[in-house]
Amino acid sequence: MERQHVTTSKNRDTLTVPEVCAELQVSRSTFYDWRQKGRAPLCLVLPNGSLRVRRRDLDRWLSACEDAA
Repeated sequence: MERQHVTTSKNRDTLTVPEVCAELQVSRSTFYDWRQKGRAPLCLVLPNGSLRVRRRDLDRWLSACEDAA
């Protein structure tokens, strides 16, 4: 019997804050500091208060950072 591959967030369109921080190589506190200052990628706020970042929004944000550099 073949095992099914479990979908992880890496295969989804949204990322958790820890996943975004790991990809950007920044601490969680840095991410939240950026968010407070309006410098973080666009976030979705779920009904339970958790944040998610759409992959496309993170990619756009990174492109904008590159253009600004």
